[in-house]
Amino acid sequence: MDRMMTRFRQMDDSLFYRINGSRQLFRSFFGYVTHLGGARATVSAMLCLFIFSQYFTSIQKTVVVAMISLTFSHILMAMIKRMVRRIRPYIKLPDAILHGYEFKDHSFPSGHSTAIFSVTIPFMVHFPASMLILFIMSSLVGYSRVVLGVHYPSDVVAGAFLACVTTLSVMWFML
Repeated sequence: MDRMMTRFRQMDDSLFYRINGSRQLFRSFFGYVTHLGGARATVSAMLCLFIFSQYFTSIQKTVVVAMISLTFSHILMAMIKRMVRRIRPYIKLPDAILHGYEFKDHSFPSGHSTAIFSVTIPFMVHFPASMLILFIMSSLVGYSRVVLGVHYPSDVVAGAFLACVTTLSVMWFML
C-alpha cells in the first residue's frame, strides 16, 4: 500500500510539473479563468440565476439543486481539507511556479473545482445541450488551479468527484 501511494504521489507530482510549467501567456489566461470557480462568481451566478428562475420556471428546480449542491459540497470540502491537510504544491515542490495569490489553507480537494462542478452538473443533467460547454468551462477552471500552482491534479479530480457525488445525491433526494 505504501509503494502504491508513493507511486501515485510521484505521478501526481510529475503531471503537476507538466501542467504548471506552461508558458506565461497560458498562466495569464488561466489567471482569469480560475475566478469562475471562486466564491464570488459561483454565489453571484446562483443569486442571478435564482432571480432569473422566478420568471423562467423551467430552470427553477435546477437552480435550487445547484444552490443546495454548492452549499453541501462546500461544507464537505472544508471538512475534508481539515482532515487531510495536504500542503499546497507551490509550498512543497521546489520547482513549482506560483502565479497569483498565495493560499494559506490546504489543497485537497480543490474548492474551485468543487464549486464550479457543483453549479454546472445540475444544468448538464437537466439541459444536455449545455453539457459540452459547461464541462469544458468547469474543466478549464480545474486545470487553471494546477497551471497557477495552487493544486495538484488529484486535488482537482477529487473536487470534481465530490461535486458529482454531492450533486447526484441532492438530485436523488429532491426529484
